Amino acid sequence: MSLRYFERKAHSRLYQKHMIREPGELQKLILSYLKEKKGRPYELAVDVGCGTGQSTRVLASYFQKVVGIDISEAQIQEAENCPCIPNVSYRVAAAEHLPFEDSSVDLITASVAAHWFNSEEFFREADRVLKPNGCLAMYCLNPHYDLYYKDCSNFLTDVFMEAIEFLISDHGSEKIALMKSEYQELFTDVPFADKSRVTNILLQRSISVTAVMGFLESTFMFQNFVLKDPEAAKKLLQEVQERILKIMGVSSPDTELEMCNNYCCVLACKSA
Repeated sequence: MSLRYFERKAHSRLYQKHMIREPGELQKLILSYLKEKKGRPYELAVDVGCGTGQSTRVLASYFQKVVGIDISEAQIQEAENCPCIPNVSYRVAAAEHLPFEDSSVDLITASVAAHWFNSEEFFREADRVLKPNGCLAMYCLNPHYDLYYKDCSNFLTDVFMEAIEFLISDHGSEKIALMKSEYQELFTDVPFADKSRVTNILLQRSISVTAVMGFLESTFMFQNFVLKDPEAAKKLLQEVQERILKIMGVSSPDTELEMCNNYCCVLACKSA
């Protein structure tokens, strides 16, 4: 069964607001792979572990129908609160029990989610519901983040990663190891012979200090910290922001800097 970390409505709202959007290059990679391996028509795409639907909605213009599924009812409710796209819908369901008929799906995606699944059961379900030559794409970001601002980038990165590593060690999950390894184990376990793994897909964006802190707050690790010790969690956020502003030599948290991280993607094709 999938692990469940995103059950609270307040957390889902934070996740919707601050979760990092995947780079456009990643979507181009997935769609190019699908075109090469299967080709049109593109009838049904299923986004598994869809969260609040960011990764689901970007598929809408390419498929007749897109369905996002997530085990968290709070996440699905937040997804459904977003502006309606006629061919996109959402369901509460587990990755290990996909609510689709045999050989009915063209593409399955899992955006920063597959590390939470029971991989053996999920792969069995993917094999069942994918059409012949249907494709699977699982991608995630590496939990290392570089911050850039003038000549103090190394110091900024050190402060931010100090907080990240604390949260991982004290409030994280062993599943983070799969992200740090860039899905090497998941790639090995994919049961399809036709598969590949792409790493170092760079995402670089301008972001305010406020948004950096919002992203940190939206992580499941920080939310675990909040549940255990809300005052200490609040203090951590304040201290990290104060240190970042001091290093940058600015007073406004609206000041922008650059944030960079790398994605990896596992691609696989079911045989005909």
